[in-house]
Amino acid sequence: MTSIPDWTGTKATTCSWCGTDLATGQERPGRTECPECGSATTDPVPDPASLDRAYGDWYWPSSGNRFGRFGDFMLRRSRASAAKRISELAPPGSILDVGAGEGTLIDALGARGREASGLERLPSRDDIVDKTIFEVEGPYAAIVFWHSLEHVPDAGQVVAEAARKLIPGGFIFIAVPDLASRQARKFGDRWLHLDLPRHLVHLRSDALVAGLERCGFRVTEVSPVRGGQIVIGWLDGFVSGLPGGLNLYQALRRKSARRIRLSPSQRIGSIAAGVLLFPLALVCAAAEVRSGRSGTVYVEGQLRD
Repeated sequence: MTSIPDWTGTKATTCSWCGTDLATGQERPGRTECPECGSATTDPVPDPASLDRAYGDWYWPSSGNRFGRFGDFMLRRSRASAAKRISELAPPGSILDVGAGEGTLIDALGARGREASGLERLPSRDDIVDKTIFEVEGPYAAIVFWHSLEHVPDAGQVVAEAARKLIPGGFIFIAVPDLASRQARKFGDRWLHLDLPRHLVHLRSDALVAGLERCGFRVTEVSPVRGGQIVIGWLDGFVSGLPGGLNLYQALRRKSARRIRLSPSQRIGSIAAGVLLFPLALVCAAAEVRSGRSGTVYVEGQLRD
């Protein structure tokens, strides 16, 4: 079973997404659910030292490679697909990738002739800087939060600032885990995409759409599949529920990019269990996609003129 890690910080008093007082919110291990929008805020809010420890030197290893060759290939392929969509929809102008990681999406956009830059902790290249969205000038034709919005404090304010940094008719592209998904309910505290304390906000898809509309966006697309990482949510949940300290997600990462130490037998056992359980995970993923409540949600919004 996956346990909730310990960290230090301050008591969460308002919802990171909508700003509602959390005094009457439902407290759960490591987070408090908002009584208004239903999203959850990591509680306590981790202090900088706790976040530094949570990311450590494993989250983005110096090699820049987190997964094996196949995993890194799939990552590049998915970012290329996202870049195609972004490039087709965004008006002419620069694109900002918030949470750019090693720059895979920036490279894919550049290959399509789009000017792009990024924000990231401990950047590894010149076109990515360690700044918040409040510290960059803009304006931008599009701003992308590809599985990064959940990592920022005060996510609602960040999206409002993104709206201010976009040109009229500019786009926002967001992919995040969906707290209202079937896999989130199934696995609860050991859901892969909970990822405490690195994920600071845990959004419901309906709350995400409502928040974007409040910030002046016309939501043009809501997809239960474009955000990816759906099957792995089911697979990791099934494997982590088995005895023996198995952890599929960590087993798939390179040794230098693992949060926890796995013995050779644990790694082999995790991968073998993942292979055996893959058909079941695929069926579960297909069912939740049909329900519209999959493990991740992808949303596009165009800033109203």
